Amino acid sequence: MSHPDDFPGGSVWLVGAGPGDPELLTMKAVRLIRCAETIFYDALVGPGILALAAPGARRVAVGKRSGKHSATQDDINQLLVDAARTGARVVRLKGGDPSIFGRSSEELDALAEAGIATRICPGVTAASAAAAHAQASLTLRGSARRLTFVTAHARTGDSLDLDWDALAATDTTLAIYMGRAAAPILARRLIEAGRDPATPVLVAVDVSLPSERLLHGRLDTLGFLVRTISGDAPTLLLVGEAVARSRAEALLPAATRALSA
Repeated sequence: MSHPDDFPGGSVWLVGAGPGDPELLTMKAVRLIRCAETIFYDALVGPGILALAAPGARRVAVGKRSGKHSATQDDINQLLVDAARTGARVVRLKGGDPSIFGRSSEELDALAEAGIATRICPGVTAASAAAAHAQASLTLRGSARRLTFVTAHARTGDSLDLDWDALAATDTTLAIYMGRAAAPILARRLIEAGRDPATPVLVAVDVSLPSERLLHGRLDTLGFLVRTISGDAPTLLLVGEAVARSRAEALLPAATRALSA
């Protein structure tokens, strides 16, 4: 494997692994994974993606899941610095896109402070993949002019402090990451702020994986929808007219529509 000039020894790439399906990796991400000598990967990065690594590459799990953190962010920062200082080509493999709720800025700051060259390779974020698989759009001319990415994850003991009035705007599609536990609160606060209770929602579970589930409903049923999901599968919430079930069903074959009725 040849190593291009953009990946010298002792440098780090933060690479977006996408939502899980290896075929949704960018060509650059595949190249960097294959060139890496050390790979630090998130919990949501599956074996199909890790299989792209070179046979002798060191693979280190640093996955962080809600309530199941295997490494603190400070620990991860130090691991990246230490690995790069050995002269290795290091990939920090992150689910989705590193710059969307991926805490990339903290790792960039730590690496910059240590004098280590670092670059970012973007990835497909879960909201894009979920909308594509639901045959929906994240924007809709005339009714969904804005797309807002929101994280519903708060530190233990903290309340969910969001601009509810802005999020309740009817011309906005909301892509809510890490929102499963907070779904009932999200629905209630959005409705209180003026969002129509009948606003379409899409609950996307295990986006792009063989186990993927897409659940359609209304904003006022969001809490019920998430309670139908077992286990701790990664879940994304999409809220807005652009993800209406009727639009998705209109594109399905007649036989499939009959089965989903």
